Amino acid sequence: MTTSPTIQTLVAVLDGLMRRYSERVPDVQKVFDAMLDADIIKSPAEVDNDHIAFRTMGVPNLGLASFEKVFMHYGYERRDEYNFAEKKLTGYWYSPPRVDSTKPQFPRIFASELRVNELSAEAQRIIHHYTDRISDPVDALDLDNADAVDQFLHQPLWTTPTLADYQTLLKESEYAAWVIYNRYYLNHFTISVHNLKAGYNTIDEFVDFLQKRGLRFNSAGGVIKISPDGDLRQASTVAQMIDAEFAGGDTFRIAGSYVEFAERRILPQFQHLPASKITRQHRREGFEASNADKIFESTFTTQTNR
Repeated sequence: MTTSPTIQTLVAVLDGLMRRYSERVPDVQKVFDAMLDADIIKSPAEVDNDHIAFRTMGVPNLGLASFEKVFMHYGYERRDEYNFAEKKLTGYWYSPPRVDSTKPQFPRIFASELRVNELSAEAQRIIHHYTDRISDPVDALDLDNADAVDQFLHQPLWTTPTLADYQTLLKESEYAAWVIYNRYYLNHFTISVHNLKAGYNTIDEFVDFLQKRGLRFNSAGGVIKISPDGDLRQASTVAQMIDAEFAGGDTFRIAGSYVEFAERRILPQFQHLPASKITRQHRREGFEASNADKIFESTFTTQTNR
């Protein structure tokens, strides 16, 4: 099968995201090492990436309206909308392009934005101070140049914030504080545990396995977050702390990124199929606002300070 140039570019962009994310989040290698040691996998390449996630600021020229153009260029399609009223967030998930139904697909994408206009006047002032001078950066980006897109997703979109501004935002919206410093860094990637071998292919088994290896999990809403229909089960590590340098030379330890795990159960109408015939289309699709609401808190101080 011939792969189109657009798909080749997408592969390169995703490889770049995962490479830099893995370097920044030591828990990724800890998880892979644990799986290799237990002979769950022979290589990290065997792991099916359920989805990746990004956070954005909902301001003119940025936010989802700008960000989504990157991945929609490669064939991703916007799907369901999610509202997180308490956190003042809007999210969408994006389904990946189908290339070959016999092989694992590209990861889904979950992207969210902060509804900045719902914050206090002071928080809005701080955010707009950094973002108001920016024109839509995607419009000037060559989306067919994988290196340029990779660089864009890892470069500052605005000047480095001051520690005072970061801490002011942190008191009101921990999401806002995370984005003002981390920008478009990959927030997390997600291992599809249902595709692992027996004994490790349920979220309960896999979380227990990793907890015994010393990984810390987000306990908000319970370690395992379960959708009302019971068919989407998720868990995540607590975000890695990073030494951040702020404008003026101040340093402070802040939350970086984390790792998520998902079990998507087989839909009732496909329960009769043999395991060898089960593909992504036979399992619970989409996301669940109640689960995602608590997954967001993997970067919150209530979790990182435990």
